[in-house]
Amino acid sequence: MNTTNANKPLETLRIFSLKGLQMKTFHITWLTFFFCFFAWFGMAPLMQIAREQLQLTKDQVGNIQIASVSATIVARLLIGRLIDKYGPKLIYTWLLVLCAIPVLLIGTSHSYTSFLLFRLAIGVIGASFVITQFHTSVMFAPAIKGTANATAGGFGNAGGGAANVFMPLIASGLTAVGLCSTEDSWRYAMIFPGIMLLVCAFLYHRYTMDSPQGDFKDLKHESAARGKNTFLIAAKDYRTWILTIAYAACFGVEITVDNFAPIFFTDSFDASIAVAGLVAGIFGWINIFARPLGGIVADKIGKTWGFDGKTLLLAVLLLIEGIGLIWFAKSGNIGMAIFMMFVFGLSLKMANGATYSLVPFINPLAVGSVAGIVGAGGNIGAMLIAFLFKAKASHASKHVIEKGIEVEKSLIDYTNAFTLLGFIILGIGIAVLIFRTVMAQKTSEINDLALTPGK
Repeated sequence: MNTTNANKPLETLRIFSLKGLQMKTFHITWLTFFFCFFAWFGMAPLMQIAREQLQLTKDQVGNIQIASVSATIVARLLIGRLIDKYGPKLIYTWLLVLCAIPVLLIGTSHSYTSFLLFRLAIGVIGASFVITQFHTSVMFAPAIKGTANATAGGFGNAGGGAANVFMPLIASGLTAVGLCSTEDSWRYAMIFPGIMLLVCAFLYHRYTMDSPQGDFKDLKHESAARGKNTFLIAAKDYRTWILTIAYAACFGVEITVDNFAPIFFTDSFDASIAVAGLVAGIFGWINIFARPLGGIVADKIGKTWGFDGKTLLLAVLLLIEGIGLIWFAKSGNIGMAIFMMFVFGLSLKMANGATYSLVPFINPLAVGSVAGIVGAGGNIGAMLIAFLFKAKASHASKHVIEKGIEVEKSLIDYTNAFTLLGFIILGIGIAVLIFRTVMAQKTSEINDLALTPGK
């Protein structure tokens, strides 16, 4: 890297390079985020085994899924303010170390209550996304912030898909070599992501810095800006809340599918745990190219049409997602379900990238807080959607005979739930479409110039 640019944000994303602090930080942060998502959703493909061993009801499983995303809401709001003040390196290191504890210990659960509490604690690791987005924002120039943010987020989010694919294989492998029984395999499998979090904590603390200029604690000239209440600055801007609702409509759906897809395919299509994990993993792996694509397209549009063009793209992607969800709800077999999951997943993950191509330009002094509030919106959306599915389950049940005993089983009406969800997303897409021009007008002149350097 040219020494004259060593302490400045990069203007190009050299995806295959490890040269320089900016690119080294980029690769470490997305890899760390990958394993955070891997740990966060590591239990999802193993829930069938844990459910049977702990004798969990579907209502309890629903509560556990809600707990796994609800803790992230508060964590993201808090983390955003903390990284504005103390920097991403210190906060990420502590987050990784603290969250490794419940990941490593969840295997000691022997009751619904203890399992629920561990899943609640593990959910805090979802705040890692806010730190990743902040760190890439400060390491890259305005014209490619969307591309850098979306690429790091997409590569990292793929950890959820990887967990669906590899955690059942890890559990099966442990059983095959005789280290544990099939019933206990989920307990030992969760040790792997816990160890990886600790490894990432070491890498992050050792090889990254808060900004191209250095760590925040050494940048005395920026202390006044960091002393401001950035959370209030972000919260007072209505554009923050429009993006929050938009992110709930895309990332909130993504978390729901990551959590419910494996158990949905096993229950609805009698798929094995391995097959269900592989199928659900497809949805997660789309992140590798779809979210970066959303950021790249947003940056391209932003160079010509500015903030207004980016918000128009976001609105269109949400509209396509809504239509895709409704279509997905009508699929009657596993083949169609997989295909439509890919279709609406593509637009959904591009919308994720498009949303965070806008976040750094709401207010340069409060990037962390804006990222935290918007990120929390994704989890709020996931939590509300989980309640929707839980409500559907509570109103639909049947009595069947198993081994001569009448058992009540709940039936989740996925068709109605996904159809309703699709219409809600359509409504949000229309709202973003309506407000886009007003949002662009409020954007500061500095941000407009950064997005449209030729004007």
